[in-house]
Amino acid sequence: MQARLKKTVVLVGMMGAGKTAVGKALATMLHAPFLDSDAEIEKAANMTIPEIFARDGEPFFRVKERQVISRLIEREKGVLSTGGGAYMAEENREIISKKGVAVWLNADLDVLWQRVRHKDTRPLLRGSDPFGTLKRIYEERVPVYALADLRVKSEQGLSIDDMALRVIDALKTRPDVLEVLE
Repeated sequence: MQARLKKTVVLVGMMGAGKTAVGKALATMLHAPFLDSDAEIEKAANMTIPEIFARDGEPFFRVKERQVISRLIEREKGVLSTGGGAYMAEENREIISKKGVAVWLNADLDVLWQRVRHKDTRPLLRGSDPFGTLKRIYEERVPVYALADLRVKSEQGLSIDDMALRVIDALKTRPDVLEVLE
């Protein structure tokens, strides 16, 4: 399939939903650049996200995140993977809806838990009850993720490429975002 992006595709959703992995596959399929807001923040700070959280706190991180998302979405049309909390900020949602399209990778809580429970790179899950924390965050965030322009269901056992193809199918419903050149 030959296609051209008219707007940046911004992947939103919970930690473990597959935003980075699916984003990379999607960018490859669309011959578009892949951008990752968390990676850009780490590069700019010369620190990992957990180190930024520990040193400067979540509010500082969220300010930097908003600055990076604004810069990346202005820079070039591509596929942008965001951190799980990025879409919670109204300012980020406004930037994304004005300049791009938000695609929610919607994974159920049990799928997310299977994907993140053995990783220690999630600063919000570094407590005595990581599942309880994940469940609380999930319940808080799902109503906001539901505001996304498009939603794509993520299921256990579905390959990364199959997820990327599901996103492409959703994008095909938006000719203002994806122009199919077949």
